[in-house]
Amino acid sequence: MSKKKLKDTKVGKFLSGAGSSIIGSLGDVLPDKGVFGIVKNLIEKDPVLPAEDKEKALALLNQDTVEMQEVSKRWASDMQSDSWLSKNTRPLALIFLTVSMMLLIFIDSTGLDFSVDGGWVDLLKSLLITVYVAYFGSRGAEKFKSISK
Repeated sequence: MSKKKLKDTKVGKFLSGAGSSIIGSLGDVLPDKGVFGIVKNLIEKDPVLPAEDKEKALALLNQDTVEMQEVSKRWASDMQSDSWLSKNTRPLALIFLTVSMMLLIFIDSTGLDFSVDGGWVDLLKSLLITVYVAYFGSRGAEKFKSISK
């Protein structure tokens, strides 16, 4: 399950460049099948987009949908595996990155003569945000789907 915003998907980037107002309205939404269905309808009814751009946008939308489904399948497959490591990779990555960030914060606050290049801090921050969104966002979506059934 992809947890990048609609504006960051292939179709979102294309629509932004094509001058469509769809992304201005829905760009910060986290896409799922329902959101992609709404976007498909909006693309088909958009009076600004030429027919050629609509076809390309719908093809990109299909690619984004397939990508989202494949990620979901991969995560479901990992959870059904007999391997302890494949079941626990996401939680272990979350724990490792959180502990690493806390260590950097602690070392920075103690006044030790220790310096970390800003590029590494930015990388750690980006990875941590990505893992948090993917882990907790997907867990929330999974729980919502199981409750709604």
